[in-house]
Amino acid sequence: ESFSNWQRARKLKASYQKKVANKHKDYLHKLTTHLVRQYDVIAIEDLKVKNLQKNHCLAKAIANASWSMFRQMLEYKCERYGKELIVVNPKNTSRICSKCGFNSGAKPLEIREWTCSNCQVHHDRDINAAVNILHQAMPNGQELAVVNS
Repeated sequence: ESFSNWQRARKLKASYQKKVANKHKDYLHKLTTHLVRQYDVIAIEDLKVKNLQKNHCLAKAIANASWSMFRQMLEYKCERYGKELIVVNPKNTSRICSKCGFNSGAKPLEIREWTCSNCQVHHDRDINAAVNILHQAMPNGQELAVVNS
């Protein structure tokens, strides 16, 4: 009796997990299709997801975000739609001031905003990193647009 209850519960849990996984995958498909249709050039960091997952504080959130799947979908959809995906080195993207280029050094993840000690510009960590990624992707000064989503 208890064994059959355990098996029923196991199957129910598996079906819920599959539903959640399918919702994540559907969301990623919709998001990547939207991005690829809307933009001719997309720039992303070449993040080493396996290394990031070694940080036990971030591992679950990173796994849930499905960064690897997001990148794979972007790669094949850019190819399919004839768009350009530029993958840049993530080194120092959140350390360098996007205005003057000054490297202010490492900052713990808790620091979400900072002011450049060289030019006094105040930065949101993620937006500053996004601008730096675009600067690396388009070094010849082409028109850049940062999309906050």
